[in-house]
Amino acid sequence: MTTSQKSIAIVNGTGRQAASVIRAVQAVGWHVKAQIYEPHPLVIEELEDLDNVELFQEPLEDNQALIDGLFEGCQYAFINTFPAYDEVKVGKALADAAKRHGVQHYVYGSMPDHSIYNAQWPGLPNWACKFTVENYIREIGLPATFLYAGIYNNNFTSLPYPLFCMEFKDDDTLQWQAPFDPNTKLPWLDAEADSGPAVLQLLKEGIAKWKDRRVALVFQSLTPIEVCQAFERALNRPCRYVHNPTIEIRVPIPENYRQQLRGIEELFGKYKAQYFPNPEFQFALDERRDSGVKRNGERPKVNASSTQGGGDRASSASSHRSRRITSEARRLWPGFRRMEDYARETFPIEEEANGKTWMKDKSIST
Repeated sequence: MTTSQKSIAIVNGTGRQAASVIRAVQAVGWHVKAQIYEPHPLVIEELEDLDNVELFQEPLEDNQALIDGLFEGCQYAFINTFPAYDEVKVGKALADAAKRHGVQHYVYGSMPDHSIYNAQWPGLPNWACKFTVENYIREIGLPATFLYAGIYNNNFTSLPYPLFCMEFKDDDTLQWQAPFDPNTKLPWLDAEADSGPAVLQLLKEGIAKWKDRRVALVFQSLTPIEVCQAFERALNRPCRYVHNPTIEIRVPIPENYRQQLRGIEELFGKYKAQYFPNPEFQFALDERRDSGVKRNGERPKVNASSTQGGGDRASSASSHRSRRITSEARRLWPGFRRMEDYARETFPIEEEANGKTWMKDKSIST
């Protein structure tokens, strides 16, 4: 690494957001030091072939030597921790080390703790811990920006995983069922395609602009019905959304994820809470640009047997209510991939990698 070369520390390097950031910053000559928690053969093989990328395949928990080594010589950091360890403990250790090593711009993947906004709302365990770390980062004075990522388009799969299973039915149609209200806008992004370019631009614009700010990494606001419309247009198959207050769990999952799913049922199903309740994210929704309504006015069928507190540490952005939740992300990266493009271009590739053949034989998923 040359003395003038920019260097960035990244954790969970094979994660969809982190891998996207690695690709983006490496492409413009940055040096990358990336910790790998969960080895993904295809992603590791790709990252190992990139110039100026160092990979450290070690756990973060109780590993101060790794954490210090990760930040040594780095001006920047992209930190999106993983719920396989104590995220508060690891998150604080990472922040302390980054401050000791003089990191100039720390981009932290945070999420809201809904329980501070409404006494009835549960705090989701895999999100509330990130909010705790965000507040700690603010307390110690680490120069940071806090990214709030929307739902990954890439979560969809025809594998029987809970919450985002796009199921192929026997009549050759698609069906997605979840506890989200059918007509409530949700925030979306293609994590693999769009996280990296947006984060790179944010880092280039600098800490003077982005210090202590929350940024919604959201490129589209779509209802579940509009998501199904996008899949229907992309794959030329009928796609139906079914509102089910209970998330079906058909495969073994970790207990902490099971608790997360039960919280989602209550928070978004029972209480219909806002996905991002933070005051600075209470923008007006633009129904026109993000709408998934087909030109002929048709909508996929929906079984909608459907039956919103407090404050936080960051100031409200009430003067910007006329903006949209997608405004900042789209300005950072105008070339984002829409849900329909994801469903047409990327979903079949990911399905084929999972052993599915429907994109070849045009029959039901196998």
